[in-house]
Parts: sequence; C-alpha cells; structure tokens
Amino acid sequence: MKLLLTSAGISNPTIHQALVDLLGKPVSEANALFIPTAIYALPNGTDIARRVINGSLGDPFCELGWKSLGVLELTALLSVKQELWLPKLQETDALLVGGGDCQYLSYWMQQTGLADLLPSLLRKTVYVGLSAGSMVMTRFGTTYGHHTLPAESDKSLGLFDFALHPHLDHEWFPKNSLSNLEKLAATLPMPSYAIDDQTAIKVTGSTIEVVSEGNWKLFTP
Repeated sequence: MKLLLTSAGISNPTIHQALVDLLGKPVSEANALFIPTAIYALPNGTDIARRVINGSLGDPFCELGWKSLGVLELTALLSVKQELWLPKLQETDALLVGGGDCQYLSYWMQQTGLADLLPSLLRKTVYVGLSAGSMVMTRFGTTYGHHTLPAESDKSLGLFDFALHPHLDHEWFPKNSLSNLEKLAATLPMPSYAIDDQTAIKVTGSTIEVVSEGNWKLFTP
C-alpha cells in the first residue's frame, strides 16, 4: 500500500518529493481523482469544496498540475452503476481524499464499498489524504456532528494501527496545541502522530516515515 497522509495538502517541496516518489513519476504525468465527500458535512461545505478544487483555499492539492483531475462524489455512487465509476477508479494514479468530517467520510466509504476496495486498489494507486481524509485511514477519527448518521457509525476505517492528529498549533484550531494533543494521545491505546501543516506521514507497505519541514511529535501509549 502507498499512502501520503497530509495535514493540509502538498505544502512544501519535501512533501511534494514524497508524493513523486510514491507515484514513481512526475505529478504532471499522473491522473488523479478527488473525493470531496467529507467536506459536505461542514458548514458552508459546498463552497469549501469548490475552493479546494480550484486551489483558492489551502495548500496545493487538486490544483497541483495533474495530467488530469476528476471528482468522485461518494454519496452519488449508490445510485450509479458500478461499471461507470469503478474502472476509472482502478485506472487512476492518485486518489485525493479531502478533509472535513471523519465519521461522514468513513460511513460513505463503507456504504459504497470503497473501504473494501482500498487494500487491493492501493497496490497501484497512491492514496493522498488531507486532514480528515488522512485520519480516516487510522484508528482514530473525529466528527463535527453536522449530519444525521447513526451515532454508532465508525469514525475511521482503522486500516493502520496509529492515530493521526493534524493541524498542530494551527491558529484556526486553538485546541490543537501540543499540550492538548498530548493529553488526547494519553487516552488512546495506540501511538499518535501530532503533525503540523508542513508535515505528512508517508506509508510504503509496512514502512511508516515522517516527512516534514515543520513540527511533529510521536506519542506512545
């Protein structure tokens, strides 16, 4: 499996190079699909999704110079024949999964069958997560509660046995101070990575590597 779990996107040359290494070719030669689903469970989510796609919000992600970029909206897939979207998914070089609400994203990944497809899909395709799109692959997820999903819905897929806490010390997220995240990590039974927006987790098979031009810390239970 090949994954790049970012806090805020491809925010610096070190993270960009990690992406190129995983792809095995330049971004300009790679095709990508963007999943905005988690964003729609946020207030003003429709506008946030638009801004992430056109590159007017946050660090480069969709507007990174891909050879081609498509949008795969999970909430639409149950009403569309799988033969229309599955081949495109299987052919893509990079699956870009946006941030937002982990629980909402996890629910729709499971409902559409994408969660079951990921282990085989990621033998070739590179998974690139942003914030909640990264957290959902770990054993720890969060929710903002702006949805009507069953309360017992999984907040993450748990494919990896660690927790990821993005946006360390970000001004938009005052609760994400190092001291607060350390207290949160102490309540969890798995290792926790606290990463700022200049940091990402690179996963290649069973190898986990921190790539960073910023600040991060690993907490062990």
